Amino acid sequence: MTLTRYTPPAQAAELTEEHTRRLQNFLTNGYEFQLFELFPGFVGVKKYGCAALLRPMPDGTFSAGAQAGYLVEGNISVKIEQGREEWFVWKQHREAATPERKEQLSKFEKELASLLEA
Repeated sequence: MTLTRYTPPAQAAELTEEHTRRLQNFLTNGYEFQLFELFPGFVGVKKYGCAALLRPMPDGTFSAGAQAGYLVEGNISVKIEQGREEWFVWKQHREAATPERKEQLSKFEKELASLLEA
């Protein structure tokens, strides 16, 4: 999966018919959409307790807008290590990065990459 550098958009992105067709494919594959108010130009997708931001591209495709993450308090977290422990963290909230959660994130990232390439 190729990550693009975050550039805040001036406004919410206009979606084309091709974008809509691709988003339907996400729904067909069990994804849900989530609005992330800090990122109005992106489409949030979630599944398995994980989420990612998708940037609409001019050619009707989407690219990954940032690293996918496990949802903590409804927000995309980052994984950190503290000593010998791993955590998914968003602001002051954190969830243990259990083997099950890490597997969910890995599965999410693989499926997401496949759908973005389709």
